[in-house]
Amino acid sequence: MMRRHLLLLGVLCTAALTIAAIWTGAQEQDPCALIISSCQAAGFVAGGAKFGNGLMVDCIQPIMQGKADARASTKPLPAIDASVTAACKAKNPNFGLPAGGGRPAKAAQPAASSASAPSSAAGAASQQPTPRSGPADEAPTANVALPPSAAPRSGARPNIVFILTDDLSLNLVQFMPHVLEMQKRGVTFTNYFVTDSLCCPSRSSIFTGRYPHDTGIFRNQGLDGGYLGFHDRGNDLTTFAVALTEAGYRAALLGKYLNGYEPVQHPPAPGWSRWAVAGNGYGGFRYALNEDGKVVRYGSEPKDYLTDVVSEKAQRFIKEKSNAPFFIEIATFAPHAPYTPAPRDANAFPGLTAPRTPAYDAPPGSDAPTWLKSHPALSPMDMAAIDRDFRKRAQSVLAVDKMIGDLEAAVVAISQQNNTYFVFSSDNGYHMGEHRLMPGKMTAFDTDIHVPLVITGPGVPPGRTVEAVTENIDLAPTFEDLAGARIGANVDGVSLAALLLGQKVDEWGSVALVEHHGPMRERPDPDLPAVRSGNPTTYEAIRARDWVYVEYANGEREFHDRTSDPDELRNTYSSLSRERKASLAAIVSAVQNCHNARSCWAAAHPEPLAH
Repeated sequence: MMRRHLLLLGVLCTAALTIAAIWTGAQEQDPCALIISSCQAAGFVAGGAKFGNGLMVDCIQPIMQGKADARASTKPLPAIDASVTAACKAKNPNFGLPAGGGRPAKAAQPAASSASAPSSAAGAASQQPTPRSGPADEAPTANVALPPSAAPRSGARPNIVFILTDDLSLNLVQFMPHVLEMQKRGVTFTNYFVTDSLCCPSRSSIFTGRYPHDTGIFRNQGLDGGYLGFHDRGNDLTTFAVALTEAGYRAALLGKYLNGYEPVQHPPAPGWSRWAVAGNGYGGFRYALNEDGKVVRYGSEPKDYLTDVVSEKAQRFIKEKSNAPFFIEIATFAPHAPYTPAPRDANAFPGLTAPRTPAYDAPPGSDAPTWLKSHPALSPMDMAAIDRDFRKRAQSVLAVDKMIGDLEAAVVAISQQNNTYFVFSSDNGYHMGEHRLMPGKMTAFDTDIHVPLVITGPGVPPGRTVEAVTENIDLAPTFEDLAGARIGANVDGVSLAALLLGQKVDEWGSVALVEHHGPMRERPDPDLPAVRSGNPTTYEAIRARDWVYVEYANGEREFHDRTSDPDELRNTYSSLSRERKASLAAIVSAVQNCHNARSCWAAAHPEPLAH
């Protein structure tokens, strides 16, 4: 026995010395990634919380918070040098914050019957995001009242079907009859924006409920972006999927994950009980899916069309016999370039052209930012190419729309139509000729940051619109709230459930933050902009209901009053008063430096702007 103890002590000491040596000799390694890998090497795994060996709850959180004595885990913690922990905290202040204040409670088994509408959550304070400890939550943010939770307190927990499209702009919804029907049966959020008009940063915000300045993801690849950046920072351990799975949900991700994910090289992410994810699926054919750890390759037959394949998998997942509620994210690659429609839709919409809004081919004004000023007028050849691509985009969303109808039918087939939320949205918008820009995204123009959000389900008033300013960081806490799961303490967003269910909310945040790092030059990247597609420099923007303000890293500023200039053609920043300029700068600074729901909620409620 003594020999065994000495042997164990020797192993632990060797591990500690090894970790210290690694850190001393490789300072450039991400310290948070080192903590994750050390916990994994010690036997802690994602999803193991109920067995006392959960990667986040039982290892990472105690290490980062210095609370090893309060643990109830079944494995010894790895020895981490204090300098590693300090460096990780400096790099990512949210890393290792508890999701809702500790080990999740075991979820009650759902009833087999359909649920009635979720009730108002008077007394549901336990579902509110837990304030982050430390200076960030001192007055005045400590007393900020967050919106009420609206999680159901009894009955069967609802199912959630989340359809996330890729590069779908608002002007494509008109070609989707099932989405239009969703608007009649549910709620449309008319001022819903994304944290960055770029795939990976936006999706990172959706998964975690955090701004790019907290996820650390600003690009599709490189040190500040992509799947590897998301994974190495531990973001995949704090997604809504992890929270829902710990609350007893079956969770499936089908289609697209994050840029840089390779089905052959990378495993399924934590929290997902079903995984069928592609890497380069943009062409719609000849792709590979990682299906629960097994790589399956698809060909070029009509039956291999990716949107249809993930639709069929989602329908089968819905119909599986289980007592647990389900969450599905179906993330289509459509209508992303090369805008491949299903073969059956290749001849749809003959003669369709791109919308000629007032912004189409509009020349930049004298006060336009430098990155925009040099763009020439669109040529007839440019316009023909834009029309061709817009038609293909309209064709490609027909399969997405059909999928929505098929998923609704699958829910009806299991008699869960009164207990299932359907959520439709996009990761970012897309410009096609506006402001003389060839097809692309990444700008702070509404074409790129303003996307659809339509939700139907139990308790949702039909045919209603919500004009409150909302953002994609609000989706994760909304899913967790509706599911009755704990809302993480490190989220920046707030649950939309009260707005969704028509409850009275006295006030709502008045600005959305957009953060972008540019210009983009990394290759290969499916989102690398063409020369004339628009490739703005680094900026922060805030979008209110009636105006948008942009601060570029090169010192340029942009302001559009959308009441008098809805197409954002005139930059009027120079005409603003000194007081109003100072007010705008203060708002950007406050939101850009918030780090949890309370501080971000407070920052999004600025004092009335000076004029």
